[in-house]
Amino acid sequence: MDRHNPHRWVNFRSAPTAKAAVATAHSQLAQRDSDKATAQAVVAQREADLQGAQAQMKRSTALAEEGFLSPQAIDTDRTHLASARAAVGAARAQVGAADAAIGTAQAQVRSAESAVAAAQAAIERIQADIDDATLKAPRDGRVQYLVARPGEVVAAGGRVLNLLDLSDVYMTFFLPTSAAGRVAIGSEVRLVLDAAPQYVIPAKVSFVASEAQFTPKTVETKSEREKLMFRVKAQIAPELLRRHITQVKTGLPGMAYVRLDDSRDWPARLQPNVP
Repeated sequence: MDRHNPHRWVNFRSAPTAKAAVATAHSQLAQRDSDKATAQAVVAQREADLQGAQAQMKRSTALAEEGFLSPQAIDTDRTHLASARAAVGAARAQVGAADAAIGTAQAQVRSAESAVAAAQAAIERIQADIDDATLKAPRDGRVQYLVARPGEVVAAGGRVLNLLDLSDVYMTFFLPTSAAGRVAIGSEVRLVLDAAPQYVIPAKVSFVASEAQFTPKTVETKSEREKLMFRVKAQIAPELLRRHITQVKTGLPGMAYVRLDDSRDWPARLQPNVP
């Protein structure tokens, strides 16, 4: 079917049929080669007959000159000689016809092979169209909601669905200047969700904003500067997410705890506790 017009069908010979036509054409070519070999054998036989008729005519002529052979016998040998020459001509004509048939068969082979190539190209083109029309997610995830339903027409670049990447789950929270400046990328974080306060989820800082997300009107004094808030992301390890992939939810609120002093241990209530 034409990719630009889904209602117009493109006619072409299927690859199996075209390959069968190639096999048939090769078989016909082999038959023509066999016919030519037979015609060449007939030519050889007729040439041998002609040589015999020529030799007989030569002997008959010599005997007739000496009076040992009648004119009627000479006429008979002359007729045999002419017949032999005609037979040789006819046999050679058969060889020419066989050559012409071979040329036709070779043309049929080339035509059939071209049909195979055309059918294969059409198959590859249609497969490419099918591949282009097949939606494939770039990564594993969960479909949150469908934007388009089956049967709807979507423009190029249009959205079809919303896909959540469950291998990249994090919590966003804000820290004041004094705390944000002491947090390093990779620092340990503990997350406690409002929906499951009995669990403590381990995470690590993956991002600290380079600029404050919101500031007071004036930042001239130290006390005002300490009110600057910086956005921080705490990312959950992908291997932990994979183990609990069916329980992973997005948009859940909760608390994030950050340890600013690495020399101190986490309190018992914030030790990792994941089922």
